[in-house]
Amino acid sequence: MLRKLNNRRGFTLIELMIVVVIIGILAALAIPKFMKVTGKAKVAEAKTILKEIFTLEKAHFNEHDNYVAFSSGASCDAIGFDLPEGNSRFTYQVTCTDSSADFEARATESVDVDGNGSTTGYLTMDQDGNTGGANGLTW
Repeated sequence: MLRKLNNRRGFTLIELMIVVVIIGILAALAIPKFMKVTGKAKVAEAKTILKEIFTLEKAHFNEHDNYVAFSSGASCDAIGFDLPEGNSRFTYQVTCTDSSADFEARATESVDVDGNGSTTGYLTMDQDGNTGGANGLTW
């Protein structure tokens, strides 16, 4: 019986430790790249919604000769804008000049989407389609 147990082959502790180290190195390389890609996808959500707001505001302006402002976290029935369903990573608002001839749509981070540790980043788009961003977020 003892002879049968001694003839069994298995992995040594050193071999197992080498495998664990290799997996750790691969994870250390892959996780930062994954975080960067997910951050870009989250920012793409805001860009798409800002483009939607831009299109709706332009359509409203063509009919009514003014743009419509709405506050952060609100939908806007006047232009047909509804907030995205579920938990949004951004808050959206539109500000207009006194004459309502100009507008700026803004998407502000509500959670840290770009991994820089702050939620002060934002993206903007104005009535001419000019885009901007600050605090780590860019078009």
